[in-house]
Amino acid sequence: MMSHGNRFLFKNGVVSPVADTPSVAVFLEAHPGAYTTTRTQNNGSELLFWGRHLSRLSNSFRLLLKENPRLLFEKPKSLSAAFLELPNRAMMWDSVIQCLVNDSMRKVMPFVEKERKLGVELAITAHLSGNLENLDHLEGDFDEGKISEVLDVYLHIGGYVPPVFGVRGSAAHLAVVGRGRDFANAKYSDWVRLRKPLEKLRPPSVTELLLSNDGEQILEGCLTNFFVVCLKDKDGDCDTVEQKESQSLRCIEVQTAPLSDGVLPGIIRQVIRDICLEIGIPFREVAPSWSKRELWMEAFITNSLRILQHVETIQAPKSWKSVESNTWEEITWVEKRFQDGPGRITSMLQMEIMKKAGLEAFPVTSFEEGRPVV
Repeated sequence: MMSHGNRFLFKNGVVSPVADTPSVAVFLEAHPGAYTTTRTQNNGSELLFWGRHLSRLSNSFRLLLKENPRLLFEKPKSLSAAFLELPNRAMMWDSVIQCLVNDSMRKVMPFVEKERKLGVELAITAHLSGNLENLDHLEGDFDEGKISEVLDVYLHIGGYVPPVFGVRGSAAHLAVVGRGRDFANAKYSDWVRLRKPLEKLRPPSVTELLLSNDGEQILEGCLTNFFVVCLKDKDGDCDTVEQKESQSLRCIEVQTAPLSDGVLPGIIRQVIRDICLEIGIPFREVAPSWSKRELWMEAFITNSLRILQHVETIQAPKSWKSVESNTWEEITWVEKRFQDGPGRITSMLQMEIMKKAGLEAFPVTSFEEGRPVV
């Protein structure tokens, strides 16, 4: 097995023939396809929201195959008409993809577990792409067996140290720098390349870049979904942030941009939506408005590695036209600053997410050889 540091790369359950294992960003940039990333918890014994990740991977692949197959194949023009009609058969895709990924995990996890350092969690990226070389040798209609022959499953697995929620220095610092992504309803590797030009606008202290099409409605981060906890407009009992100590849940709401605005359907994003509906926290799918930032009491970002991270500062250009600048130094920034440490609602949501993560935890021992994966 070849590795670089504590990283491993597998293709269809066997080692990929590379001299060194690249970082996940370098790997994704070089390989078109759909992907999803999750991690382990409890000393590598459980996978976080594994079932949701498999569903998202399947959905992403089907959507891209239907809308933009070039994001899945290096030479999509050579795809047959029969193959391109397959996105309509969703149940078959879900079954095939789930079996392929779980089979690869079953092959590789025993080795990874032997190599994993005690106490180190794992970040796992499952990547799915089309194999046109095998497609050329197939004839006739595609059944489930033939579909599996024209798909490649890559697993990029590396050691990961999860951030500790709420400790000093753990806050996110954000900057609004560029337009939203295309095909945001699917998670695909070409986005790694497309987001790189935004890096020239990243101020030195910023840990995540936010996307907006107009500088007013904030959509999401390059790697995260974005949320604010804000006072409701026109609430007679709670007019200002200064009244937050006495405010009740009816005075506030959690806001995040709707999928229809062009944001990624993040796994933790959906978990937060479910939690808010379950425990009665007002939740509204609307893009947070920068001009109403005086009503923002808390902000946080989410993805499947960091789970939930509270925000300490957000910077945005004073003039949206300035995002066409060559460097961040040419931009005049306006800053929104939040309290030190996570707010009440952010902390509550973090606790509820981890409860749900425990309920939906997928044991890594399920990938032992010969054991059925359910």
